[in-house]
Amino acid sequence: MKIQTVLASFIGALISITPLSAFADDGLSKILERKVIRVAVPNDYPPYGFVGSDMAPKGIDIEMAALIANKLGVKLELIPVTAPNRVAYLQSGKADLTISSLGKTAERAKVIDYSIAYVPFYDAIYGRKDVQAKTFEELKGKTIAVTRGSMQDDELQRLAPGAIVKRFEDNNATLQAFLSGQTQMFATGTGVAGAIMRKNPDLAMDLKVILANAPCYVGIPKGEKQLVNRINQIIREAKKDGTLDKISQKWLGTPAGDLPE
Repeated sequence: MKIQTVLASFIGALISITPLSAFADDGLSKILERKVIRVAVPNDYPPYGFVGSDMAPKGIDIEMAALIANKLGVKLELIPVTAPNRVAYLQSGKADLTISSLGKTAERAKVIDYSIAYVPFYDAIYGRKDVQAKTFEELKGKTIAVTRGSMQDDELQRLAPGAIVKRFEDNNATLQAFLSGQTQMFATGTGVAGAIMRKNPDLAMDLKVILANAPCYVGIPKGEKQLVNRINQIIREAKKDGTLDKISQKWLGTPAGDLPE
């Protein structure tokens, strides 16, 4: 009994002399004190993150990182990552945030936290602007190129059974079928569509129908509630003032729209 009393007194004294902040998440305060935010971004995945012809990083994720740094009033340090190590950089403390076309999964949620969504990631049907097709019903009888066995192929079979689907063996062949006029439209992901729009600025093409949407989120170290809340505040403000729509329109050819919380 005496030992338990002494032990309890020792623990109480230790807690009394330890700042409460030591027991709280402090990622945000460290960033502000450092005056630098380290953000893991892709450099090989246009239009989300890539190196431009001027050797400068560009893309949706780069602009999002810059927006967050600006709102926090700190310097931005970009850390190039690949898909396999973008989460590991958070876990190891090498990055404060990961903004790398990161989707939300149950497995990842066990080891990192997420912001609310900041940009869409579509599987969609794109086509010439003069082709009217804004619903699955309006796709009936229209020709659509797709890569055989892809997710877009499966989605088309399920969602647009009335479309005339022409299947090709790889993504390049699918794209060429559309560009050469063999089909009126083609099905692809936002990354491919964004790259096509950048390389062909005079191409009169727009998004027709969304097949699936798996939006992107900012990855944040586990347990950093203050940092999560601040990032979410920045994203909500950018949604409200139209900044997210402008970024999405610039790189994906469509506004960000109603993103999930």
